[in-house]
Amino acid sequence: MDLFPLTFPAIDPVLVEIGPLAIRWYGLAYVVGILAGWRYAVYLARLYGGRPNSDDVESVVLWATFGIILGGRLGYVLFYELDSYLQDPSRILAVWHGGMSFHGGLLGVTAGIVICAWRREIPLLKLADAVAPVVPIGLFFGRLANFINGELWGRVSDVPWAMVFPGAGDLPRHPSQLYEAFLEGLVLFAILAVLAHRPSVRVRHGVITGVFLLGYGLSRITAELFRMPDPQLGFLYGGLTMGQLLSLPMVLLGILLVLWGQYRASREPQTKTVGQGKNEISVVSNRAR
Repeated sequence: MDLFPLTFPAIDPVLVEIGPLAIRWYGLAYVVGILAGWRYAVYLARLYGGRPNSDDVESVVLWATFGIILGGRLGYVLFYELDSYLQDPSRILAVWHGGMSFHGGLLGVTAGIVICAWRREIPLLKLADAVAPVVPIGLFFGRLANFINGELWGRVSDVPWAMVFPGAGDLPRHPSQLYEAFLEGLVLFAILAVLAHRPSVRVRHGVITGVFLLGYGLSRITAELFRMPDPQLGFLYGGLTMGQLLSLPMVLLGILLVLWGQYRASREPQTKTVGQGKNEISVVSNRAR
């Protein structure tokens, strides 16, 4: 064990107080993540040209924001502390006390994408592919906020960068929030950004979404190996955590979507994309099917 572990930096979870109003780092992370994701999605829409356009993106961001908040909160209640909230249902509305689930938020965002795709008559997977690359931006800021709050800390460790978190005893632990910020945020964003800028990938609807689901699922399963399980749940089936169990279906669905996108592309006439953005055109060649 490291004789001189790092000490968690004493950062006040409240960024600033204006009278009775308290602006917290966690809330700020949501706002910054949504705004940054929105701007990047608009940039991609203008780069691609066609549908979804910037108006479509602004609509889906609005629906997705509601999905993040409602789905994230209800997901946490259902997946992590159902018995506790059933004893006092009024606590469900107290989102300022914390308690959000990524997997619940993802379901909420999915519902928002489905509604927007239906209302605006855009192919579902095509719209999902436009949204997927921006999600890691929000994840990155959210995990940094988890670190600032000193929550969701890791398991006991003797690695040189292990640190003692407030409320977690005197033993140094993995800063697992930063691991997740790196894997779910930076690495996944870099992969999706590269794919999103490749016309040959964009025409294979569902591939980018599939890579996101696969990448997030594997990142979360890996990060959970260093993160303490939720105390009210502990380890579940086969020593897995709730986060790992909820991520396994994402991995499977991601693989299926990638294969489906590849299969659909192989069954359609071969296209060659010429140009970029609004000047982008597709030249179709007739080949045996």
